[in-house]
Order: sequence, then structure tokens, then C-alpha cells
Amino acid sequence: MINEETYIPLHQLAHSRTGDKGSTANISLIAYAPEIFPLLVANVTEERVHELFRHRTPTSVRRYMLPKLGAMNFVLEDVLDGGVNDALNLDSHGKTLSFLLLRLEIPVPTELLQFVRALPEEGAGCSPR
Repeated sequence: MINEETYIPLHQLAHSRTGDKGSTANISLIAYAPEIFPLLVANVTEERVHELFRHRTPTSVRRYMLPKLGAMNFVLEDVLDGGVNDALNLDSHGKTLSFLLLRLEIPVPTELLQFVRALPEEGAGCSPR
């Protein structure tokens, strides 16, 4: 039997919180379902996150596991151009970096697709007045 996979962006599997202090960003990734957490552990590694943020030239990326919460926390050093007060970058807050992480796509086996959050249908949500 062939185990097929579908690539799904992380925002359909998990949510994220981010903070910053100086030039260090702190990004958490929390699985929507406990069944998804092992998949996140296997696919969202320090190496993969470092590669994703290579344009920000982090000096290090460390991952801390929080298995009882179904979460992991990444600490990215030197990604914020010195921090909010020192940077000439218009958007150097760490909180914006979580959106980049949530766009990362990972392979999801067919048997776990039931835990993927569906995207809103076209036209759903707020409508113009």
C-alpha cells in the first residue's frame, strides 16, 4: 500500500505566537490537534527554520520542545536588525515573523488529513459595506 502525502501550509495545522527582545525573535508553534504534533516535530526542524529565515541571517536557531502542550518554541538570534528601536527596517518586530513560519508547507500523510483546518470558502468572512 502506498502512503500518499499532501503538502499543507502550517497555518492549517498549527497556530503561532511570537515575541521579540532586542535582536532575538521567539516563535512558538502550537498544533491544533495532538495527532499533528509528531508531524510538526519531524518536519519543522532547526535546520528547516534556519533555511526559511536565511534572508534575515540568523546567527543561530534553537528549538525547545513542549510536548505536553503540543508545541515547540524557536529562538532565532540576530534576526531583527538590532531590535525595534535600532533598526531602519520599517517592520522589524518579531511578531510579524510568525506569518512566514506559518506559510511553510510540510507533507501530511493521507491518514492525518482529517486534522487539517479547512481554508475559509471564497466570499466567507467580512463583506464590504
